[in-house]
Amino acid sequence: MDLDAFFASVEVLDDPSLRGKPVAVGGAGERGVIASASYEARRYGVRSAMPSVIAKRACPLLIILPGRFDRYEEYSRQFHDVVRDLTPDYEPLGLDEVFADLRSLRRLDVRPLDAAAALRRRITNELGLHCGVGLGRNKLFAKLASKESKPRVVDRGLVEGPGVFWVSPAQEAEWLDVLPVRALWGVGPATAAKLSQLGLTWVRDLARVDEATLAQHVGPSMAAALAAYAKGEDFRDVVVDRALKSLGHDQTFARSLTGLGEVREALKVHAGVVARALREKDRVARTITVIVRFDDRTSVSRSQTLSFGIDDEDAIEAIGEALVQSVDLSRSVRLFGLHASGFLERSENQMQLSFGIETASRDAKAGAVAISRGRQVDNEALRDAIDEVRRRFGRTSLATANELSEKGVDVATQRGRHAFGPEVARDERDTTREP
Repeated sequence: MDLDAFFASVEVLDDPSLRGKPVAVGGAGERGVIASASYEARRYGVRSAMPSVIAKRACPLLIILPGRFDRYEEYSRQFHDVVRDLTPDYEPLGLDEVFADLRSLRRLDVRPLDAAAALRRRITNELGLHCGVGLGRNKLFAKLASKESKPRVVDRGLVEGPGVFWVSPAQEAEWLDVLPVRALWGVGPATAAKLSQLGLTWVRDLARVDEATLAQHVGPSMAAALAAYAKGEDFRDVVVDRALKSLGHDQTFARSLTGLGEVREALKVHAGVVARALREKDRVARTITVIVRFDDRTSVSRSQTLSFGIDDEDAIEAIGEALVQSVDLSRSVRLFGLHASGFLERSENQMQLSFGIETASRDAKAGAVAISRGRQVDNEALRDAIDEVRRRFGRTSLATANELSEKGVDVATQRGRHAFGPEVARDERDTTREP
């Protein structure tokens, strides 16, 4: 099950004046990319992952909105609730897509096609969203079928899809003969280019190459998957209750950052976003990772794993700063990311009190770890109090000093808020102020 133009559709639902207009969600600046486009925008060739500058050339009237992940997550939860009513055996993929195992419906004498059509009607009636449903004997064909079920643009006109599409054995054989390898799960541009160099453009081409040869070029894991796909096999199960493995916040800047000072400013915001996301999920993280991408598109990353978990902004910032200091910042920074992983339940976190003596360590990382430990312990009561006030009265009801701006309280709460790139450059903004 795959929601249609999910981000853009939510924006239109919340603002009906956008209905019928070309709408996209993404970064509107020169470095932005499109994350989701309405079908009105797709008629002009606008699509996800397209640079925003190209999208605006293709559709000059395109309305690009920055995205609101808290709102998308709310709709996603409702989407999952509807799916759960059909079957508890489902696996979310991102916010807008789900694999569901329908074998249990046999015991209830329910036909999958009827169940899929009923589910689609509920999503439309209760959420106001549209979706495509693909039915197949495995994930490979179900995914391909979901694409086939959805509307498509032909010569700037919209051709409605069936909404629900079942892959018959005859359809399976046809697809395996005519589909390009790029249509297969996990085959991105880089893998497709490697396969093309081997003369493997179509799925049918894969059937004539042995797995060992493929493994030399794409690795053993991908080779095994491709060999199975070529025969129409997919051994991946529907994984229920997939564990959260990582969360983070990435930001592409309208104007690149220069020097440690500007990167530190970004780090402070990122640490707050990640810390609040951790606490909302009742988790602490043992591993903190920073990602720095320069203007030449090269990237470096640094990680630190602790013997304890943290969910405090100051604690995360301390580790992040030590990691940033190990990166050569002589080049301008285009993107900065901060990620947390190695999760523990808060109740599982074993902390020892800090007496303030470890911070004298001359080793930057050791000092950061000591500071992080101390702030995680010392700030616990303050964190809990602020979180409780915000839960009861709203996220902007209380703020720390660094969350205050000229416009009021600015609590950055959305992970990935700038994942699609910035809206406008800082020097393009209206800086006029009343006396």
